Amino acid sequence: MELKVLVIDDEPGLLQMLQVVLGRAGYAVTTVTSAVEGLQLLERNRFDLCLCDLRMPGMDGMGFLNVLKSQGVALTVIVMSAYGSGDDAIAAMKAGAYDYINKPFQSDEILLTLRKAVEREQLKRENIELRSKVSRQAGVPSVIARSESMKRVVAVAARIAVFKSTVLITGESGTGKEVIARLIHEASDRSRKPFIAVNCGAIPEGLMESEFFGHVKGAFTDAIGNRRGLIESAGGGTLFLDEVGELPPILQVKMLRFLQESEVRKVGDTKPVKVDVRVVAATSRDLEQEIAKGRFREDLFYRLNVVPIKIPPLRTRLEDIPPLADHFLQRMKERTSCSADSFAPDAMRALMNHQWPGNVRELENIVERVAVMCDSQVVTAADLPDSVRMLSPCDPAISLPLEGLSLKVNQRALEISLISRALEATGGNRTHAARILEMSHRALLYKLKEYGLGKAE
Repeated sequence: MELKVLVIDDEPGLLQMLQVVLGRAGYAVTTVTSAVEGLQLLERNRFDLCLCDLRMPGMDGMGFLNVLKSQGVALTVIVMSAYGSGDDAIAAMKAGAYDYINKPFQSDEILLTLRKAVEREQLKRENIELRSKVSRQAGVPSVIARSESMKRVVAVAARIAVFKSTVLITGESGTGKEVIARLIHEASDRSRKPFIAVNCGAIPEGLMESEFFGHVKGAFTDAIGNRRGLIESAGGGTLFLDEVGELPPILQVKMLRFLQESEVRKVGDTKPVKVDVRVVAATSRDLEQEIAKGRFREDLFYRLNVVPIKIPPLRTRLEDIPPLADHFLQRMKERTSCSADSFAPDAMRALMNHQWPGNVRELENIVERVAVMCDSQVVTAADLPDSVRMLSPCDPAISLPLEGLSLKVNQRALEISLISRALEATGGNRTHAARILEMSHRALLYKLKEYGLGKAE
C-alpha cells in the first residue's frame, strides 16, 4: 500500500528535493509551504506521515503540533529544523512529534527516519488489532457486516476513530448503536481508557446533574462526600450517551457547555474542572423533529452531529441475517452446552422473512431462546417462536402484487422474488442460495437462465 506523506516547509528547494527522494522510495508526497495550508489539507485528506519544519513564518511547527493535539488528530509528525537544539527536540516530542531531524540531512537519513516511523505505526495497528481481539473474547460484541450499507457504517466508524470529533449515531432501537460506539472506542488511541455508557432515559431527572457532573460534600442533604460524575470518570476515554434525546432541557444546556468548554463543574462547586473526553451520542428519535417541537436544543444537536452515522434497520439488509444468526448460535454454543450448531433451510427462510421490529437485538434474543430449547444439532422452523415462524398473508416481506388470477404468472413472480432474495442474502453464492431455497443447484441454474437473473454458468 502506498503511504501518503505530507511535507510542510517554507523552502521551495527542500520541498522539491523531498518530492523527488520520497517519490522514488514509493511514497505519495504532497507538499505545502505553510502550517495553515497543512491543517486545511488534513481537514479533507488522510495522511500516514508528516514532515514539518520547526521554524516558519506565521504558524510554526510547534503551533502546528499544538493544533493537532487540541483537535485530537492522530498523525505521526517528524519535525525538521536547521536551528535545532536539544531543548527544541524535547519540546517538540512533548507536543506530540514522533521524531526530530536536523537540517541539512542526507537522503538515506530521512528515508531511515520515515522507515522507523512506518514500523512504529504498523506495531501500533497490530496492538490495536490484538486489543480488539482480546476485547471480543472478553465479551465486546462483534460487528457483522455483509451488506453494503453496514460495510459503509463500519468503514466510517473505523475512519473517524482516530479523531476526537463528536459522533451522533442514529437508528431504530436494537440496531446496534452501542456496538458501533464501542468499535469507535476500541479502534482509537483511547482504547486503554474507560468506555462509560450512559442511558440518558434511565436516570431520574432529579439525579441527572449529580450523576453526570458529580458533586462536592454538602452540596445537598445526602452529599456526605465529594463524588466524581460520569463525565469525569470517562477522562481520557469515551463517554457514550445512549438515547441522548431523553435529556431534559436543563441538562441539555449543561451538556452543551461541557461540549463547548471541555470542562465540568460539580454540583455545589465554584471551580470548573478540565476534562479530556470523546463523546459518542446515540438516539432512536428524530432529533430534527424534536427540535421543531421545541423538545431538543438546536445548538446541542449541531454540537453532537459533527460526524453522523445512521445504522439501517435489519429488515433492509437481509444479507446480514444469516451470518448474524450463525454468529449468535456459535456464541451460545461456546458459552453453554446447547446441541444446536446450524440452521435448517426452512428455519433460515423464516428468519429471512421476518420483519424484525426489534432489529439485531430481537434476532439475538430469539437465537438464544432457540439454542436453549433445541435438542438437536440443526435448528428447524418448528423450533422457532410462532411470531417468527408464522407469516401473515399481508406481511410485506412476502406479499406480491397479483397479476390477475393466473397461477402460472403469479408463480413466476413469486419464484423470481424468492430467488432474488436468496441470492442477495448469500452474497450471490448460488450453492448456498439453492440450499436456502430447498432446491438442487442444477435446478437453480435452470431457473436463473429461464428468468434472466444474471449469468447461470
